[in-house]
Amino acid sequence: MASSRNSPSIDAVEVACAAVVSDAIAQGQHLVVALSGGVDSVVMLDVLQRHRGAAAYSLSALHVNHGLSANSEHWEDFCRRLCDQRGVPLSAVRVVVERNSADGLENAARRVRHQAFAEAKGDRIVLGHHRGDQAETLLFNLVRGTGLVGAAAMAIHQRRLLRPLLGISRNRIEVYARARGLTWVEDESNRDTAFSRNFLRHDILEPLRKRFPGAEKNLAAAARRFGESAQLLDELAELDLGDVAANFPFPLSVLAVLSERRARNLLRYLLARSGVRIPSEIRLVEILRQLLSAAPDRHPRVRFGDWDILRRRGMVELVRAD
Repeated sequence: MASSRNSPSIDAVEVACAAVVSDAIAQGQHLVVALSGGVDSVVMLDVLQRHRGAAAYSLSALHVNHGLSANSEHWEDFCRRLCDQRGVPLSAVRVVVERNSADGLENAARRVRHQAFAEAKGDRIVLGHHRGDQAETLLFNLVRGTGLVGAAAMAIHQRRLLRPLLGISRNRIEVYARARGLTWVEDESNRDTAFSRNFLRHDILEPLRKRFPGAEKNLAAAARRFGESAQLLDELAELDLGDVAANFPFPLSVLAVLSERRARNLLRYLLARSGVRIPSEIRLVEILRQLLSAAPDRHPRVRFGDWDILRRRGMVELVRAD
């Protein structure tokens, strides 16, 4: 990707995207931009469209309409017009969000959104998450007690997902958008601090930035280091598995011979590989305790979220909750 050399912010955005695309994309692959209509995703679409010839990938967009706002139809229409103007194919998917979900509206919306990503046709789904989102996710996961893996926050490469702007500040993204004359929509719910992430964004991170100007950058860097440590723990889990397949069900004996810390790490690793939302460290300890301490004739079953872990005939199983 050649930089426009119009401003440092434009350069930073384009260079970041170039690095990720050159590292992760093979020639001829199909990229799908997750297009909400917000400034981050609009900038992502703009950069990728302008430079797709040089990188030789095809491009389309996906808009997920959650139907949670009175403006949902307006946002979908905006994305349709934007893609029509640019000649970019758009798929608009309408999802149903469980408003009374046990783990909250935010998580329910995230689940159905990521399900839409999983079902989208394309080699890579490109998201517009930026450095502020990374710092916010780190704090959110820390206060929820998700452990080292949660502290790693988001990865630039995560299976099919790509986040080229993860090292770029929101301010640089907005400067890029204005310099390019882009328009976008604003989600009014982003100001509502009744939502946990908005509370962290506005009531915690904003004061932190004022008091400690390098806070966001340092938090994002910490998340990256946590991610490296999490990768090492994954490698340890693979060693502890030996010749046992890395999926459920698996023999309880694999856990029984390990120290408590290594057994907990292995259980977390296997849950992550199964695509299951990882429970808190406290909950993992309780799951492990019940699996290992129950009498041989008992069949402990522990629920977390939408899943149950149980012990049966010497095997550890993962099943959907009834």
